[in-house]
Amino acid sequence: MPEDPKHILSSFEADLSRLRDMIAVMGGLVETQLADAINALLNRDAGLAAQVVEQDPKVDSEERAIEQFAIRVLALRQPVADDLRHVVAALKMTTDLERIGDYAANVAKRTLVLNQAAPSYPLASLVQMSRLVQENLKSTIDAIGEADPVKAVSVWHADQMIDDLYTTIFRELITYMMEDARNISACTHLLFIAKNLERIGDHATNIAELTYYAATGENLPEARPRGDFSASYTPSTNK
Repeated sequence: MPEDPKHILSSFEADLSRLRDMIAVMGGLVETQLADAINALLNRDAGLAAQVVEQDPKVDSEERAIEQFAIRVLALRQPVADDLRHVVAALKMTTDLERIGDYAANVAKRTLVLNQAAPSYPLASLVQMSRLVQENLKSTIDAIGEADPVKAVSVWHADQMIDDLYTTIFRELITYMMEDARNISACTHLLFIAKNLERIGDHATNIAELTYYAATGENLPEARPRGDFSASYTPSTNK
């Protein structure tokens, strides 16, 4: 006797719900990892930095679990069209989340090295950049859980501010190194930290684009427009 189509649909919806929950758990781990890495940097907390590095294998384990479950869903349910789009987007999201975890761990590793020397650079710009990156990542995780294309567009647009701050920090650090060669070592590590934060912003934007695609079936433009795009752009609500 063939399986009841309503039962098949209900089972698949349960699988999708579980997949979203698993991604939310992984996203929460990565969000905490980034927050701890930034706090360790700003507070010169070597113990917390070491904890961030130790958390990375757990994030990798969550990625593998999600991949295995998604592959199982693909094999057993054989989704098509909109359903397939959600599963494929979820698989891609986990890759971006894993890379964010890696970059957070890299920030922590650089912090451990920086803590061995006296601070030689004011961190105001880096603090601002860190705050924006954390806000974008949180909004991205929220957008995933709510399947919210409007929040996804907001993240997509806000990444330009992070890129601009990175450029500012890069120029400031180069200036400090040129003024005093003793700053070169510490400023080089800070340059890598700033770049890691910029890359986290890029991966958060990638996830936002995937969230938008999963929710609407449409791709965001390849290039972000300048200016207050969030006020004029209306996301599609097609399902």
